[in-house]
Amino acid sequence: MAGRRSSLGKDADSSGQAPATGTGQAVIERQIRLPLQEAFRICIRNIMIRLGRSTITASGVFLGIAFLMSVLTSQAVIVALHGQIDPSVQARQGWLVKMSLLVCALGITNSMFMAVTERFREIGTMKCLGALDSFIVRLFLIESGLLGGAGSVAGAIVGFVVMMLISTLQGGVSIWVKINYLVELRNLGFCVAAGIILSIAAAVPPAIKAARMPPASALRTEV
Repeated sequence: MAGRRSSLGKDADSSGQAPATGTGQAVIERQIRLPLQEAFRICIRNIMIRLGRSTITASGVFLGIAFLMSVLTSQAVIVALHGQIDPSVQARQGWLVKMSLLVCALGITNSMFMAVTERFREIGTMKCLGALDSFIVRLFLIESGLLGGAGSVAGAIVGFVVMMLISTLQGGVSIWVKINYLVELRNLGFCVAAGIILSIAAAVPPAIKAARMPPASALRTEV
C-alpha cells in the first residue's frame, strides 16, 4: 500500500493535478498570464463592440480636457498681450477646472461600473478559463486609459483651437504671432497626461470589483 500510494503521488505530480508549488506554480502562472499585447487587443475589441458607451465615456474626458486646455490657453493669451494675469481671475478659473475634472472623473467611474455590470458573464468565463485577477484589473485600466487618451488628445486640440479663434476675434490675427507655442505645447502634454491619469484612476474601483467577482456567481448572473 505504501508503494502504491507513493506511485499515485508521483502520477499526480506528473499530471499536474496535485497543488503546484515552486517551479510548477510558476509554470502554471506563466500559462494563464496573457501577454500585454493580447490585453490591448481584447480592450480594443471591447471598445468597438460597445462603441456607443465608449464614445460617451470618452466624451466626458473630452469635455473636461477641452475646458482645461481652453483655460490654459486663455491665460497664455492674456500673458502674451498684457504680460501678467490677475491672480483672482486665475484662482477662479482654477476652481472651475478642478470641479469640471471632478465631474469628469465621476462620469468615467460610473461608466466603467456599468461596463462591469454588462460583462458579468464575460468576466466569469475568463476567470473560469484561468485569467488572474491582475489580468482582469489590467483589462479595465487599459481600456479606460485608451478612452482617456483619445478623449484627452481630441479635447486638448479642440480647446486650443476654439480659444485661439475666440482670441483672434477679440484681439486680431496678431495673437497667433505673440503666443508662446512652447508653453502651449507644454500645456498640451499636461492636458493629455492629466486626462489619461484621471481616466485610469477613475477606473480603479470598477476594475477591483470585476477582479474580485467569483466566477460561478458571474456566470449565473442574468444581464
